[in-house]
Amino acid sequence: MKEMKVRLEFFEEVLGTASSDPEIHEKYIASNAPDAPSRKEEVEALGAEEVFEKSMTVFPRLDDGTPFLWDYQIKGFFKDSCGMLRKVKGTPSSAIKAYKKEIDGLIFVKERQIPFLFEGEIGICQRPLRASTAQGERIALSSSETVPAGSAIEFTIQCMVDSDMAAVIEWLDYGDLRGIGQWRNSGKGRFKWRDITDSQKNKK
Repeated sequence: MKEMKVRLEFFEEVLGTASSDPEIHEKYIASNAPDAPSRKEEVEALGAEEVFEKSMTVFPRLDDGTPFLWDYQIKGFFKDSCGMLRKVKGTPSSAIKAYKKEIDGLIFVKERQIPFLFEGEIGICQRPLRASTAQGERIALSSSETVPAGSAIEFTIQCMVDSDMAAVIEWLDYGDLRGIGQWRNSGKGRFKWRDITDSQKNKK
């Protein structure tokens, strides 16, 4: 198994994806996966983007209040990136056929909870949300918690197939263009990254 420790440094703020209203999770999101092994985790994995905004989206918190990302949110970013980059001929991603199964079964994030490293306060991002409904166009105000630009996260990527690491590096590079979290199509959650494997080994 090939392993790499990375540090992501966000140059755009990151928006939370979990609904702050437990009833939304239960009625609208968890119902999409009633047979999930862990409904709570499946709810988090699906996120609130599939639901018309009814409340603020937030970050999960450690016991000390630090916001964090779940490991599967990183894997979700990998799937999103691979789904796009596999359309580019000659890329490592284009060589992965059943890419979602490959990421689920052969590529792992070692840490379960990945805390944000940042100074300052958690902010709020508000933006208009438009949706086409049977009653016509609707516009609502969407709100999300944010961690500021300059924040960072660190985690370890494990690949059971060594050649997959080239694709992982490609996905991390793609984070410069398309980031993590809600409203990423607007540029939120974009980041630079670096390999800190050796520096971590030297600390031991």
